[in-house]
Amino acid sequence: MLHFRKSSYSVNESACVEIADTPGACAVRDTMNRQQGHLEFPSAEWTAFLRTLDLDH
Repeated sequence: MLHFRKSSYSVNESACVEIADTPGACAVRDTMNRQQGHLEFPSAEWTAFLRTLDLDH
């Protein structure tokens, strides 16, 4: 079973995502639509994605 938590990059209540760490991957789901499942990304790809975020804009 995955243990999801609110992403620290979710800054408001209307646009939240939850993440769960798995061995070698990160699972991501929409907080408002949990029943639709989740997407999994390899850890290296998830880390690369997070490095591209510009939270000042």
